[in-house]
Amino acid sequence: MGRAYQNRKESMAKTSDMKARVYSRYGREIYVIAKSGGPDPSGNLLLRNLIDRAKKDQVPAHVIDRAIEKAKGGSGEDFSAARYEGYGPGGMMTIIECLTDNPNRTFGDVRLAFTKTDCKIGTQGSVIHHFDHLAIFVFDFDNEEIPFDALIASDIDIIDIESEDGRISIFVSNTDYFKAKQAILNSCGDLNFEIDEIQYLPHEYIHIAGDDILLFEKFMTMLNELDDVQHVHHNAKLE
Repeated sequence: MGRAYQNRKESMAKTSDMKARVYSRYGREIYVIAKSGGPDPSGNLLLRNLIDRAKKDQVPAHVIDRAIEKAKGGSGEDFSAARYEGYGPGGMMTIIECLTDNPNRTFGDVRLAFTKTDCKIGTQGSVIHHFDHLAIFVFDFDNEEIPFDALIASDIDIIDIESEDGRISIFVSNTDYFKAKQAILNSCGDLNFEIDEIQYLPHEYIHIAGDDILLFEKFMTMLNELDDVQHVHHNAKLE
């Protein structure tokens, strides 16, 4: 029983650490968006969307409220966005988005994740042209023509739309995010989006196998443990 209890305690600690990192990342991003665009979600669409995503990911209200209150104060950390690109295990490509108050520290931490896994960090722009920056909406609805017609009527360029088993996936340019979301809601009513975010999607995927899988997992673990890392996009598929 002692060992079983220890295993359970370690598992709970890992879960707690993961949750803490998720909360920290949302808190930092909410703070930055609220500070730059205003702390009122009704007048800051980016903030409103981010809060909705945070709630969907079960971020506690006090984490959200504390970040907004910090932004209202007008002082505190001065975070800036940083993006790093490079080649990971098996030749996979990755884009790493960060929010940092110390770019030198963040670059060193990210570079260490590359070097410790025999990967190569690149210059800005080295791999991003292999990805599309898209707004993605996935929701349950049984008639794809209704949102399709609404998007066309709103002069939105649809990159792709898929419908399968009552679930619709819509891909549009990241710059059309708010316009597209409003068109979808206006035409389909109140929806519960399964996915409602902007991502970098690769043009093609690279299959990772053998020892590269372990390196990939180590690489991702190292990045996910960095407080400054907000999002990691890649084109790896594990075999």
